[in-house]
Amino acid sequence: MESPAIADGRKFISFVVPVLNEEANIRRLYDTVREVMAPLAERYRYEILFTDNHSADRSFEILAELAAVDANVRVIRFSRNFGYQRSILTGYLNAHGDAVIQLDCDLQDPPALVPQMLSHWEAGNQVVFGIRRRRQEGISISLTRKVFYRLIRWLSEHELPLDAGDFRLVDRRVVEELRKVDDATPYLRGTIATLGFRQLGLVYDRDARVAGETKFRFKDLVNLGLDGILNHSVLPLRLATYVSVTASLAAALLIGGYTIARFAVGHDWPAGFTTLAVLILMSLSLNALFFGVIGEYLGRVYRQVKRGPLTIVEHELNGGHLAMPRPTLTVSDEASNANRAA
Repeated sequence: MESPAIADGRKFISFVVPVLNEEANIRRLYDTVREVMAPLAERYRYEILFTDNHSADRSFEILAELAAVDANVRVIRFSRNFGYQRSILTGYLNAHGDAVIQLDCDLQDPPALVPQMLSHWEAGNQVVFGIRRRRQEGISISLTRKVFYRLIRWLSEHELPLDAGDFRLVDRRVVEELRKVDDATPYLRGTIATLGFRQLGLVYDRDARVAGETKFRFKDLVNLGLDGILNHSVLPLRLATYVSVTASLAAALLIGGYTIARFAVGHDWPAGFTTLAVLILMSLSLNALFFGVIGEYLGRVYRQVKRGPLTIVEHELNGGHLAMPRPTLTVSDEASNANRAA
């Protein structure tokens, strides 16, 4: 994709902002980004790309109003809620910038750090990600997050950064590599970390939510955790093999014990007990062993053939040509044409 920066020599920055029922925060986020970028106007042009996960409040209305008065505001609205990770991945793949910065609408991740991120990017770092030193949230949820980050790092076959969220800057080259990733359940924190390139962590304190309520329920956090673990490790499947081998060895020992007790010691078991116990134990151990082996193959097939639609775009504002991040992504042509005409 040709960079818009060619127009006047300034580098072009894309802000990707996922939205779900954030009517109380959208204008505040928009104003904050403009304030942050105003002193950098001689060096950078920018766009703000909002990906609306089919909000049920006035979010899309407000986004349409902003897009009508500011051509730098782009909006992609999905036909339903496809989830946070799919939303931001679609944003990355449709961003036009030489660098893409992800921001959440709640302003918990401070846009004031953007100039510092850009400075590190200009110094040659192709990924600059935020590391959360402290959070304004309950002790229990903070502890849960810390445990999760360390668990996924231990399970992963790759070196994943600890306490890193989705507040990051990525270079255009990284975005183009993301375009090659075909994953129905993306986990971008891990995926971007495993792509390599020159990466730098930026430590900061995360603020409390400015307005509105968090959209992440405990169920969503659990699902995100499972995506993170299963996308970067087949260790759970391998554990099944280890357990099955252990069960087989235990069964073999029990079979030997029954045999010794019956013939060497002369223990008087009920008629048929030894035969029945041996057959049951052999059956269980073989089933466990074969399930473990199947799990190993399934893990490899799973990695190879994960497919499915990423998102479906219902409306697009100030978009121009919409990138196609997956072959199954569809766009409402009537809505797109109407928006362009407007």
